[in-house]
Amino acid sequence: MDQARTNLHEVTEARHVEITLPDGCVLAARIWRPADGTPVPAILEYLPYRKGDGTLARDAVRAPHIAAHGYAYVRVDLRGTGESEGLMEDEYTAQELQDGCDVIAWMAAQDWCDGNVGMVGISWGGFNGLQVAALQPPALKAVVSIASTDDRYADDVHYMGGTMVIDQISWASNMFAINTLPPDPDLVGDKWREMWLERLRGSGLWLKKWLEHQRRDAFWKHGSVCEDISRIKVPVYAVSGWADGYCRTVFRLMESLKGPKKGLVGPWSHKYPHIGVPGPAIDWAAEELRWWDQWLKGIETGIMDEPQLRLYMQDHAEPASYYAHRDGRWIEEPSWPSPNVARTPFALGADGTLGQDGAQTGSVSICSPLGTGLAGGKWCSYAKPGDQPVDQRRDDAGSLVFETAPLEAPLEIAGDANLELTFSVDRPVAQVAARLVDVAPDGAATRVSYGLLNLTHRDSHETPEALVPGEVYKATVPFKHVAQTFRAGHRLRLSVSTSYFPIAWPAPEPVTLSLDTAASRLVLPLRKPSDDPAPRAFGPPKGAAPAEIERLAAASADWVVTENLASGDTRVTVTDDEGRVRIKDSGMETGGCGVETYGFSGNDWRSFRGHVVWDLDMSRGDWRMSSRTETEMTATATHFIVKASLVAREGDAIAHEESWECEIPRDLA
Repeated sequence: MDQARTNLHEVTEARHVEITLPDGCVLAARIWRPADGTPVPAILEYLPYRKGDGTLARDAVRAPHIAAHGYAYVRVDLRGTGESEGLMEDEYTAQELQDGCDVIAWMAAQDWCDGNVGMVGISWGGFNGLQVAALQPPALKAVVSIASTDDRYADDVHYMGGTMVIDQISWASNMFAINTLPPDPDLVGDKWREMWLERLRGSGLWLKKWLEHQRRDAFWKHGSVCEDISRIKVPVYAVSGWADGYCRTVFRLMESLKGPKKGLVGPWSHKYPHIGVPGPAIDWAAEELRWWDQWLKGIETGIMDEPQLRLYMQDHAEPASYYAHRDGRWIEEPSWPSPNVARTPFALGADGTLGQDGAQTGSVSICSPLGTGLAGGKWCSYAKPGDQPVDQRRDDAGSLVFETAPLEAPLEIAGDANLELTFSVDRPVAQVAARLVDVAPDGAATRVSYGLLNLTHRDSHETPEALVPGEVYKATVPFKHVAQTFRAGHRLRLSVSTSYFPIAWPAPEPVTLSLDTAASRLVLPLRKPSDDPAPRAFGPPKGAAPAEIERLAAASADWVVTENLASGDTRVTVTDDEGRVRIKDSGMETGGCGVETYGFSGNDWRSFRGHVVWDLDMSRGDWRMSSRTETEMTATATHFIVKASLVAREGDAIAHEESWECEIPRDLA
């Protein structure tokens, strides 16, 4: 990454600033701002991921660069995380959001702030940026929300189409581990141990809480700004990537927000655009500064004169579990829905054809093997080896497949496909996975998009209804949004299965799905052929000098599928070894390794098991802490079963040890 000149303003950094909230709780902040003390607008990034180590590398590149352009950049640890006091008991609590409002008021009142505040963040920080905006704190004037959601039930890591996403186990286990980390004793003093023990004893088992809410109820409606989008009055710039889990939010916000808005979707995974993978990464700081200058400084930057939405139109890529770069081009749409996109139906033929006039009609059925989906990668890619979908031919063997003839000319889609089904099943609980696949002339099959639906949620996520075996129903499976070019000579393939492991937890028992092809269809968002003018170029990424971090042990990641042909056992093992580093400004050493294992025996639906272990440690001189968290989830036909344990040590002595075991009834899941 190019290091941009930061000579617009000299920047001063305060590594640890304490913010006392109205209830007396003290939150910790790291602040970069112009050294001359001139009042400037302030930008808040508000996260649980630890300003002193967890986000340090990213912050060091972003924050000083933004501050050098005449802003104060304030990075705050949520209550109960990092060096902040208190307890964090779940995501996006009412307390967290009120704290955010109080922090904004504190920022606006500082002599180095001119009273105008923006919020920026990716993932958690993108979520709470929208959520705090809906509370309308007076000083908040604009938001940048990256890789976030407006709907915590329908479009988050927990549930997709009413099916339980297995990433929920992964994410719950990751936060379980993060919640064991203490504050830095050098920054908070002797109270560090008391703060640490409060976290260890009180954070709880989040996975249990999430499993107790398997339908869209008040628990998920809280923090879902789609419940009343009119509450957001400030301008919003929404950003995501096609490989990310959250690309659909950008389009919904472009449709629903009434105020000023912009949207950007690149090829990226769950990353800021300046470090976006797959590339091309962009000079996101320059684009972000145009937004802040427009709405926090009142400078006409021209950003609102440009088309509302910019998308990366991906070209064909050979299937691979990791992409450093995706070929394609940037396109622009004046609004969303776009006048350039027409929703076009493709008929399903009982003979396996797709979109052909006079196709054979009739009923076709499938009962997919439990391992259908092993080529699917992860629900949300983090740009690590193995987490993107590989060649789909393996999964297609366990699916109903419908395919076009070779295309006579290139075809482009932009937006979300839908699969409209007329179907029956032989069990009261069933799920369906549908995939859109780009098939090359040599047969290589690249997944372009997909959708999931728990068929008991066919009419409502709030009031699902069991299916009556043999009865005919209608349902619509929404796909993830995407912009993709299908080359001439390639085929479009629709693949439909009744399982999608390891993205979705399977139904309680095998299901046979029967489709009435005459009354079912795939609807694609076809983009009109056009010679798009080249949009304004973004330029290569720029930022400040990276943090001085010494790598003591290399990081690594792996994704291994093991099939034992003798026993019938199948196992997916995902390893995320963060290695070990030493941070120069604090002298702190940190390390961590997580291992996720998901598997089943034969085609036994009730043998499915998820198991995650995280080992974390921190040390400096004679001070050392470590933790191990372990989470296991299994299921019967009627219940989810969770077992978890936590052991935290100060040196070699156990500081806290706890275990959990619970059974949660399956709610048509």
